[in-house]
Amino acid sequence: MPRRPANKPRTERSRDLRARQTKAESLIWTVVRAKRLSGLKFRRQHPIGPFFADFACIEKRVIVELDGGYHDYQYENDVERQAFIEERGWKGV
Repeated sequence: MPRRPANKPRTERSRDLRARQTKAESLIWTVVRAKRLSGLKFRRQHPIGPFFADFACIEKRVIVELDGGYHDYQYENDVERQAFIEERGWKGV
């Protein structure tokens, strides 16, 4: 898959989200980083369209999302987000 040109606002947003990661995200990152999970490479806060997946494995097109209490009030938005991501060939776990 060809690499897209850098998008400065998205890159900055990804960096900001990584810097403010939750404890749960930090814990999962220690498990999936550096190909520790079945040799798969994961990225943190990977942009997919206007959204950012907490963790994404590009090779398998798999994302991992960690939803906290905030998402209890976001159900409709989350359903739309999930549909958008799945329409682009990604699977959530």
